[in-house]
Amino acid sequence: MNESEGDKEFEPKILAFTCNWSSYSSADQAGVSRIGYPPNVQIIRVMCSGRVDPLFVVDAFLNGADGVLIAACHPNYCRYDSGNRYAKTRTKFLKMLMEEVGIEPARLRIEWISALEGRKFVEVIQEMVKELKELGPLLAENDGRKSV
Repeated sequence: MNESEGDKEFEPKILAFTCNWSSYSSADQAGVSRIGYPPNVQIIRVMCSGRVDPLFVVDAFLNGADGVLIAACHPNYCRYDSGNRYAKTRTKFLKMLMEEVGIEPARLRIEWISALEGRKFVEVIQEMVKELKELGPLLAENDGRKSV
């Protein structure tokens, strides 16, 4: 029995920018430990969360992401000293900007996740999927064109 388009449950798309030294390893650890997490997430490995340009986040939303996660080192444990603090400041700015243009700030999230916190990485993704399902899709079909 085939499901019609209207019967399919919305599955949000999440883009996760993960720090090479911490959160990327936590995602890897979750996989090695066989802790399953929803396939809704696409991971982009960056050398430091501080290297996530705000335009990367805007571009993610414009290209179909329903949510964006910036996963960073815990405070005071950044390999590059202050990259995670830059990421936190940029995230705060982006959330204000999102609110101004009518996008729910809850679609953007920053989390401190160390290399040994595979279970936390999974929990964050599960929480985001649940929250985004409640919010619904960001991009709406309108006359065959996508719009924010």
